[in-house]
Amino acid sequence: MEQPNTDPLAPRQRRLLVTGARGQLGVALQEAFADEDVLALGHADWDVALPAPELPPLDLILHTAAWTDVDGAEADPQGAAAVNVGGTANVAALAVPLVSFSSDYVFDGRKARPYVESDSPNPLSAYGRSKLGSEAVAGADAWIVRSSWLFAETGHNFVRTMLRLGNERDEVAVVDDQRGSPTYVGHLAAATRELVEADRPRGVWHLAAAGDCTWAEFAEAIFEAAGVECHVRRISTAEFGRPAPRPAYSVLRSERAEAPELPHWRGGLAACLARLL
Repeated sequence: MEQPNTDPLAPRQRRLLVTGARGQLGVALQEAFADEDVLALGHADWDVALPAPELPPLDLILHTAAWTDVDGAEADPQGAAAVNVGGTANVAALAVPLVSFSSDYVFDGRKARPYVESDSPNPLSAYGRSKLGSEAVAGADAWIVRSSWLFAETGHNFVRTMLRLGNERDEVAVVDDQRGSPTYVGHLAAATRELVEADRPRGVWHLAAAGDCTWAEFAEAIFEAAGVECHVRRISTAEFGRPAPRPAYSVLRSERAEAPELPHWRGGLAACLARLL
């Protein structure tokens, strides 16, 4: 019978907490840190808007639990703040090394070149303001990871929505005046692990896919890569008519020399579709 490893000099596994563990990023982080002792808590296990339940000793928290309904936040800004700001404060109160994930929507999109960590935020929406508030309460000792336009083979995201609509319709209308960097969560999770393993300085980090595109260009790439015959009709944000304002340009890049580099968004799309189709 195999004996347990009782070597006192053997390295101890870190115990990690992943909040929002059922979401697309939470799932990807569990995979990226699969060799660690991962405690994965979804909303049913811990609604982060409430104080933390009794937890074992922890070495690291990967905080992905968030209010992600951008338009819904306009109707209920207090609800969004309760989760994104209050929830992050509850996580930070555990006083454990923390990675907290934020968004490109903390910027107003008026810049004509990529946003870097030293650029001043100016969110346009209630959601963006709640994410900026979450950065403040995460604390100076947290890694704050801003990323953008996340997609995965799991969860609710643009890639899965386009594949569904493309198989139902001959044409879809997609916004063509917002530009960003679609980021595959598998690549973001790997970059997050690199950030933590190398013990990079705490503070704000921009980790997003290389390259950029509009939502319409992204949709066309999805259909082409998946072999779906569906026409993309390019429309403006005004034509789309959503309640929450979005930044017209929210490409993220890092000015930190030691920042992990993510693959191009087309590579992320290929990796996602390889697991999805």
